[in-house]
Amino acid sequence: MVLVGALVLGAAGFGVYNVWNRRNIEGLESFDVGRGHVAASVDYEQNPPAGGEHNPAWQNCDVYTEPIVNEFGVHALEHGAVWITYQPDLDAEQVQKLEARYTPGSYVLISPYEDNLPAPIVASAWGKQIKLDNAEDERLDKFLRTYEQHPGVPEPGAACSGMVGFTAKQFEEQGGFENLDLSGGMDDPTS
Repeated sequence: MVLVGALVLGAAGFGVYNVWNRRNIEGLESFDVGRGHVAASVDYEQNPPAGGEHNPAWQNCDVYTEPIVNEFGVHALEHGAVWITYQPDLDAEQVQKLEARYTPGSYVLISPYEDNLPAPIVASAWGKQIKLDNAEDERLDKFLRTYEQHPGVPEPGAACSGMVGFTAKQFEEQGGFENLDLSGGMDDPTS
């Protein structure tokens, strides 16, 4: 009986440790972020943003080879996505390792980020962020396991597909926020 009790306590302790270990990510930053829909550009406190006001349209979870629009990316974060951004001059092998973390159906966005990214790689979730030097850093996978589709986001379970599938450059070529039409899916800005 004592052995069974010790096994039960040991299993419970191991479970508590795993939860603590999953949430204890060295260098993790947390932010209080507001929310709301706006049909304009937003000045974010974090770079890249980790939440806040955003466009009513969300960015489709996917791999992008050019920067995306912050306001669409933030809306995806609100749905439980993790947005992995990287400096445009990051080594191609490192970029491939980041891109491998996206699989169809996952709640992951991957894109270069041109606006003075504070580290070679930054992973963001709603109100959370971590800065990394390389794609092999085990904290990135821990961050993904913890925050991808996290139930504590404002809109858990909301879609991460079927809306914006274009880059910031394509968006600007189509006239930006002044010409944004939300009447249907926006995978192709030329349609």
